[in-house]
Amino acid sequence: MNSETGQLPPNRVDPEQPSSCFLQKFKLYETRSNFYLVGRDKCRTFWRILKIDRLDQSELNILEDPATYSDNECYDLLKRIHEGNKSMGGLKFITVCYGIVGFVKFLGPYYMILITKRRKIGAICGHTIYAISKSEMIPVPNPAVRSKLANSKNDENRYKKLLCSVDLTKDFFFSYSYNVMSSLQKNLCDNQTGRPLYETMFVWNEYLTRGIRYCLKNTLWTVALVYGFFKQVDLSVSGRDFKLTLIARRSRHFAGTRYLKRGVNEKGRVANDVETEQLVIEDAPEGRPVRISSVVQHRGSIPLFWSQETSRLNIKPDIILSRKDHNYEATRLHFENLVQRYGDPIIIVNLIKTNEKKPRETILCAEFSHAIRFINRSLPKESRLRFLHWDLHHHARSKATNVLGHLGKVAAYAVGLTGIFYCQVTPNLRPVGLSGFEKNDDVDDCLSHSCSSKDEDADSRETEISNGSDGDDANMNCNVTSMMFQKGVLRTNCIDCLDRTNVAQYCFGLVALGHQLHALGFIESPDIDLDNPLAEDLMRVYETMGDVLALQYGGSAAHNKIFSETRGQWKAATQSQEFFRTLQRFYSNAYVDSVKQDAINVFLGYFQPQPGKPQLWELNSDQHNNVGRSFIKRSLSEGHILGESDSPMTSTEVAQNQPLSEIAQGSNRVISESAPAISTCESDISDCRFTPSMPRKQIFCGLQEDECLQSDHIIYDEHDDDCNLSNILDVDWLSSSGNSCEEICGRSMTSLSSENLVNGPKVETRTSASESGSMRKGKEQCESEVTRDNMTTPYSASFMSWVANGELLFL
Repeated sequence: MNSETGQLPPNRVDPEQPSSCFLQKFKLYETRSNFYLVGRDKCRTFWRILKIDRLDQSELNILEDPATYSDNECYDLLKRIHEGNKSMGGLKFITVCYGIVGFVKFLGPYYMILITKRRKIGAICGHTIYAISKSEMIPVPNPAVRSKLANSKNDENRYKKLLCSVDLTKDFFFSYSYNVMSSLQKNLCDNQTGRPLYETMFVWNEYLTRGIRYCLKNTLWTVALVYGFFKQVDLSVSGRDFKLTLIARRSRHFAGTRYLKRGVNEKGRVANDVETEQLVIEDAPEGRPVRISSVVQHRGSIPLFWSQETSRLNIKPDIILSRKDHNYEATRLHFENLVQRYGDPIIIVNLIKTNEKKPRETILCAEFSHAIRFINRSLPKESRLRFLHWDLHHHARSKATNVLGHLGKVAAYAVGLTGIFYCQVTPNLRPVGLSGFEKNDDVDDCLSHSCSSKDEDADSRETEISNGSDGDDANMNCNVTSMMFQKGVLRTNCIDCLDRTNVAQYCFGLVALGHQLHALGFIESPDIDLDNPLAEDLMRVYETMGDVLALQYGGSAAHNKIFSETRGQWKAATQSQEFFRTLQRFYSNAYVDSVKQDAINVFLGYFQPQPGKPQLWELNSDQHNNVGRSFIKRSLSEGHILGESDSPMTSTEVAQNQPLSEIAQGSNRVISESAPAISTCESDISDCRFTPSMPRKQIFCGLQEDECLQSDHIIYDEHDDDCNLSNILDVDWLSSSGNSCEEICGRSMTSLSSENLVNGPKVETRTSASESGSMRKGKEQCESEVTRDNMTTPYSASFMSWVANGELLFL
């Protein structure tokens, strides 16, 4: 580099530079005309230099030196730059940093956001995961240039304050060498570890890094920030140690706060969309292959157009449902997205209320059921959405109901349907014995020994259950050596997808943990009871995750009453804590969330300030359901970037226009969750997956096998087409209250007030004859009693049919 002019020398690209090297530590220097960012790898084997122009008033000009340097060469180069700029003050050291978060421009100059302190929070197979301890925003132009910029300093400072209110030191995490924005299965299948995928839905600084990435055509200098939750703990079972890692990734699409982001937008993206991944990694000597397992589940707002207006007078605002999407296109898009990301089956567990004096949640209960029924009409039987409704709030108040036990049963079947991911990997994250996951005959032969196809499993499951066969149990009790894959996902929601949802996700996580440890050979049976110390350890991790996610979306820690009661905590203390959190959430929603939403919109680039245009705080509410909103506000809520188009369409985005049935039938890919709109795993992998039969020892309870498996009840009329499509069933399996589907749907339908519907007709209360007949039959058969200490309710045929075929199931 020329010391006088700062020009870069001829290319000195090192062809031997390993692709696995990443810049991890940087030093920032400045002259009057340029910033110089010097980066090096972890092992101090090579140095790179980035030059950022400080003389341009409005454009971002970045130039990367293509050469790699040694330590001494880099020192000599900086010395020459200093000597060449002595007349203007020379080269000055600014700060040590650990990566660029991005560049942003409001009404004035560009700013560079740097990570100046970091901390290690975990590791995945030797790949370190970091959190941010300190960050700094530095103006790019020098002071003389900035003084010439004509802009409102008050507005500029207000935007800076908004952006800085997004606290990068809380709940953001990143890795230089591991794609923490993607699941383990996605990383291994795509063979993409080490190449950050910024266009995915889970990278929150995609917009901030867009300028430098498009300029340099690489991601060497930036870090991809994931927002959500990361926790890694050391646990042991049977004298063997392992690491449990829980990761929650929040989607940047349709992101925001509780009352300002509800339901779904026109692109099928839902509010509070969070992917949770649970990893189990055995402790093994360094340098040796490691056995590892992961499982993914999903939470997200009810995919309908609905809203709640923030109120400082009403702690529970009315739920407003819009009926403009008569064909449920946005709802369909959402589930197409899930199929593309995870494969099928899609299992939906809806935990909202079914009986209220004043209809609120019941409005959504009825409409969500109708939407699933409508979508399932166009799907083949094997690809239908599996919808299960259970009023968790009602049953949690009943002493006769073991909430965790019931949800554990649902979780056991969900794990049986979707499977888990398991493999043995080398230290550089390569599956043992395979050069990758490319589709070939050898891989197919290997996978076919470890799991059966989805169709065979669906056809044989009902027969095995009715005959009391242990089916795959023999296979599950042997030491697993072949790879397993997860295909499909459990989607859980309540109203906020925070408190009740977190309880259900814990139950799924506990069941999955048993199967993960069993696959690793740590335990003989995949069952883990609530009395097991592992259950308490896992509960605390999920409780912590629930608090963090609730603070991000709702403004307070989660309501953990069920967890507290399970641990036997003092009831009075629990009640006072819940009351305080309710007040805290109310205050945050009423007084804080609007500013928080503005900050999110600026950070994600959903609003870009422009001179002479209305400023962000001059616009109306951000709620996407507002009637008569301006175009700007519509863009904000739909996730558009003002003044720019969305990211270039990839081949996977074309699938958005395909019917869900075609996606389900044509998808032979395993879990793939990270893409701008819809992402698929690029390698063609067999549909093989881990599909354990129902365990001999029932999850969370001491039921005998015969008690649980014997059931000959048929609840619906097989000859009625409409009933076969909608499959609204009454179940004598879970409900201790005796609620039939007739009671549930009838109450919710008839209690709907036209005042709560926007631009839509009143909800009709009529049901088809086939549905009514099914309800009556189900109601007559609902005889079981459930007690907290002794659960004697068998699995009904309707529930078995729901598991195997996919239905609309009310509990």
